[in-house]
Amino acid sequence: MGEAPAFFIDNIQGNISNELNLNSKGYVTTIDVSCNKTYVIGATEKESTPTFEIQILDKSTNKWVIPIVFGTKPKPSKGYSAILLDEDRILVIKGNSSSDDCFWFLEVNTAFVRQQKARLGTEVAAWSKGVIGEAEKPIVISGPSGVGKGTLISKLMEEFPSMFGFSVSHTTRAPRNNEQNGVHYHFTERSIMEKDINDGKFLEFADVHGNLYGTSIEAVDVVADGGKRCILDIDVQGARSVRASSLEAIFIFICPPSFEELEKRLRARGTETEEQIQKRLRNAKAELEQGKSPVLFDHILVNDNLDTCYENLKKLLGLSDGIKISQKSELVVHVPLEHTVARIDQKIVINCGGSELEKSAINSFALDLSSIKGGAPGRTRGLNIYAMGTKIMG
Repeated sequence: MGEAPAFFIDNIQGNISNELNLNSKGYVTTIDVSCNKTYVIGATEKESTPTFEIQILDKSTNKWVIPIVFGTKPKPSKGYSAILLDEDRILVIKGNSSSDDCFWFLEVNTAFVRQQKARLGTEVAAWSKGVIGEAEKPIVISGPSGVGKGTLISKLMEEFPSMFGFSVSHTTRAPRNNEQNGVHYHFTERSIMEKDINDGKFLEFADVHGNLYGTSIEAVDVVADGGKRCILDIDVQGARSVRASSLEAIFIFICPPSFEELEKRLRARGTETEEQIQKRLRNAKAELEQGKSPVLFDHILVNDNLDTCYENLKKLLGLSDGIKISQKSELVVHVPLEHTVARIDQKIVINCGGSELEKSAINSFALDLSSIKGGAPGRTRGLNIYAMGTKIMG
């Protein structure tokens, strides 16, 4: 067990090289990640804008390196603490912050960081916001055009409007009449979206008629942040990309009772030309073949009868008995400016002292990290908080 208090910059200037250039007006903390590297995390001001800066001391060469930093940076606090969790990540705890914004992870050697480091050929770090509690796994629903998956999703959203939400996709095409940015799509430029794809920010994407379409990790996280379960209505190619990502989801394939029935439904819609119908049928044959793969899809539902298929979908999602009520606690823990942290196994003990926690009457608590999931470029979920040996959140 070791203490890791927040430091004023004046406290450590004698212990680091004079070449360090954080331009700090606030705090810096040094963390030895390995025998060769020391990470310096500084809450600084640049042009009157507070920000976190990261620098790395390579002790084998005694030179400072400024890494490329991915992810959304936390807003700096006048006081914070940092503690090394393992060789992959550093936990940063912001002072004067509540539990919905005070826990952040600086990833220094995770799979995502290693991948970006290999791609860019330079030092890389990444921020990931810590979130208390679990989010229910997103649902990926795929199936050929005309199989009825859109109707099934609409029925699910209608019966359980507060439980499910759609992620808003990105596209490089121009908005059409009455389309709103951030509602129908996130409209963006191709160069920006291509960079974000290279930076690992997208779960899946495709080039359709010269325009990029895709689902970002952030778009799925936003749905979960709102307390809803995300539904992704994507094709088999997109489902394969999501399966290959770090996202843990439930993959469901909707198939017709027969190929002949699928063709009958497509023609009954009366919305496509013969050429378009033939193209959809060709795509459907390939998708139906891939849909049989147990490696790709967890469940296969046959839409022979819409009502029966919908009931089977609800049963699969544990909704056959109606709406599930969340029992999550609304208690919010506040971490004051002055605090200390110590590690005991997979728990971080945070001693707040004083009387700044009168609202929750908690002067110290433990942060359990044994069940964390996810990470950059998305959120890190599964944090749990305990007070005096009692679980209070998560």
